[in-house]
Amino acid sequence: MKRSLLHTAGLQRREFLYGLGASLGSVAFADLIAGENIASGPLAPKKPHHQQKARAVIMLFMEGGPSHIDTFDPKPKLDELHLKGFVNADDKLSGMGNGSRFYVKSPYKFRKAGKNGVSMSEHFRHMADPAVADELCVYHGCQAESVSHPTALYHMNTGNRFGGDPALGAWTNYGLGSINQNLPGYVVMSELADPQGGSGNWSNGFLPAHYQGTQLRSEGSPILDLAPPAWKSREHQRRNLNILKKLNQTHLEDHPQHRDLAARMENYELAYRMQMEVPGILDIGKESEKTRELYGLDDKETEPFGRKCLLARRLVEKGVRFIQIFSGGWDSHDFIKRAHRQRIYSVDKPIAALIRDLRQRDLLDETLVMWTGEFGRTPDNSRRGGEVALGRDHNAKAMAMFFAGGGTRPGQVGATDELGNTAAEVVHPIRDVHVTLLKLLGLDDNKLTYFHGGRYKQLSQFGGQVIKEIVA
Repeated sequence: MKRSLLHTAGLQRREFLYGLGASLGSVAFADLIAGENIASGPLAPKKPHHQQKARAVIMLFMEGGPSHIDTFDPKPKLDELHLKGFVNADDKLSGMGNGSRFYVKSPYKFRKAGKNGVSMSEHFRHMADPAVADELCVYHGCQAESVSHPTALYHMNTGNRFGGDPALGAWTNYGLGSINQNLPGYVVMSELADPQGGSGNWSNGFLPAHYQGTQLRSEGSPILDLAPPAWKSREHQRRNLNILKKLNQTHLEDHPQHRDLAARMENYELAYRMQMEVPGILDIGKESEKTRELYGLDDKETEPFGRKCLLARRLVEKGVRFIQIFSGGWDSHDFIKRAHRQRIYSVDKPIAALIRDLRQRDLLDETLVMWTGEFGRTPDNSRRGGEVALGRDHNAKAMAMFFAGGGTRPGQVGATDELGNTAAEVVHPIRDVHVTLLKLLGLDDNKLTYFHGGRYKQLSQFGGQVIKEIVA
């Protein structure tokens, strides 16, 4: 099919603009044109469905399933039952003998912190400070649906246990757009090893590719190939991008169904803009010594997570919409006394610093901080192995998570039974947590939909309800 005269005229106009040369003025003009295109594109800021309480989210994910019983949900009844054996229903069906499982008390002491009396393990020293504890909304009523790490991770992060769906951050940016056009709207920071399920935890799923999370590496250059070769100037890059954009745009106009091409074109432009802004944001050497100490950067145990939390604050300041930080090592089937103590120590000071820092900078009210794992842990275990080796198995029926800022109500919400085996008050599935998070961001889960596979899809899969007790 021949192109129309209008299409040809448009090409001639663009050829004229691209032919202006490679002076600094023309580079700036090209950036301006690109910015105007973004302002009307899929990454442009969008109005929320209703008044929003939070503009950004920092999700702190404790991969492996932290034990609620040893962090924020003390169970004195387990002190009475410690090491007492019993046979559960599954063991009876399998014909196992008496005493196949044993109750396990928490190896830690607990305290009530702040005016709301939030319970927390003795090893949360910095989080127990009233200035931090009084910001927390600790929720005990959530229930997961899987005790398998990959499926439970996918469920908490995407709403779908089997992967392939958009992550929370992807849905957030699809609904609200990006605040800063020079940075990704969704940033992920993991450890050397990715969480189980890998990048599927921050995938764009069936949404266009530009909504996928951008991962910052934990060692070396945070983003590979961010800096151009020494011999290539920005003027040179701009010329190359202009030529590539011209060819891609022509192809896209002839084949508008190729949505991935449009996303790829936008990602090229975003990468070009990121070269100017990202290095400055990632350079935490500019932070004061007091701030670096606040986040625990002077301690090898707290430095890795502290650095990520400090970067999260800097990214929020620059308009990044959704930031996710993973901390591994919480899967304590045995030696929980030692393992959980170490993991708590590694995150306690950085998280407290993040909450304090956001509050001091007047950012906490509009930034939702969320702490969670993929599920909780059982009040018992299937083997003894001596006192020092005791641990806990996976538990989808009870867990703990907390929120701070972003329009949440400080205090404790919900409860588990006397053993910590199952949620008993203000009980909600994960999809209701997702719907509540969207509500705080000004988004309605029933309106935030995308047509795919012959139907309109949404984060909650088939709807959910807001957990009103969490919302201020």
